[in-house]
Amino acid sequence: MPDEKLTAYRGGKALRRGWTTGSCAAAASQAAAVLLLTGIAPPEIHLHTPGGITFRLPVENAHRSGSAAVCTVRKDSGDDPDITNGVRITASVRRIEKGVAIEGGAGVGRITRPGLAMPVGEAAINPGPRQQITDAVHRAAEQNGYGGGFSVTISVEDGEALAAQTYNGHLGIVGGISILGTSGIVEPMSEKALVDTIRLELDSLYAQGQRIAFLCPGNYGADFARDTLGLDLERAVKCSNFIGEAFDHAAYRGYPEILLVGHAGKLVKMAAGVMNTHSSVADARQEIFTAHAALCGAPRETLEGLMAAISVDACVELLDEVNLRQPVLSRIGREMETRIALRMKGQARVEFIMFTGKYGVLAESAGARALCERLKLQ
Repeated sequence: MPDEKLTAYRGGKALRRGWTTGSCAAAASQAAAVLLLTGIAPPEIHLHTPGGITFRLPVENAHRSGSAAVCTVRKDSGDDPDITNGVRITASVRRIEKGVAIEGGAGVGRITRPGLAMPVGEAAINPGPRQQITDAVHRAAEQNGYGGGFSVTISVEDGEALAAQTYNGHLGIVGGISILGTSGIVEPMSEKALVDTIRLELDSLYAQGQRIAFLCPGNYGADFARDTLGLDLERAVKCSNFIGEAFDHAAYRGYPEILLVGHAGKLVKMAAGVMNTHSSVADARQEIFTAHAALCGAPRETLEGLMAAISVDACVELLDEVNLRQPVLSRIGREMETRIALRMKGQARVEFIMFTGKYGVLAESAGARALCERLKLQ
């Protein structure tokens, strides 16, 4: 019988969850900190992830290198196909007076363009993994009576070569991969199995009497819905990139209303009719912002900047410089409503709230807030 917490059920199959590059970096950092403080490296780390699962990550290649302690953890993606599966992620940890300083070494990309989670010049280690690493070395310090700080350098085996198979170059991340993961957990996501699961979850909630299909593409949308809108995530279905598939099945099942809450990085693509929002299928974010900004009279310099922007936040920043945020986002929101209506053909009413972490709500349909309140009563 598989461990329930380590297992995800997709399309009737039990699939093994894995751990992210961020979890690997955190576990390697904790092991190296223990080695630094005690002289003995643990054979494995019991890592508590933000997603609520504790993994037992084996530690490899533990050794001292001058004033540093070095440990490696191997990425395990579970049953999810992932180019980083099996890659070794290493942490080199030194003592400093106080705090935790985190840097990227060989194989970790560096940010060269604005608009990402970290500023230009920083290593491409996202805020979630940085917090995981910080928590992990603090745990080692507490367990061993150490009151000082740590300098942590993360490196990735063959990271620069792996990055050529990702979108990092397009985003302006050079020299390696990004250290990612909000939950610390890799969910197995074969396309057919994931779509089957979305349908099953919609069916189950409908059978329980819910009549508003509440969709969130991912963790960002779910967190915003819970923390900002006060919605119960037990009523939500994570639809990943398959927004169109989720709309279609909700209408087929008989939901009269659908509420979609998601990050603008995905939802804005709907303004171009893109309902499978995976970047390998279609993007169009820059083109959407550029076209609507042009229709709102933005100067050519702003349009050139929008076409070169690497994130929605970067686009909004450019629009703010010419006082066009509100008119452009209003146009985009209206176009999203039009494209959704074309998809739904009157089968169900869809309301949406689109946001970013930096700017909050960017666009929402007229009835979205009222539908949120009604969902709370179901």
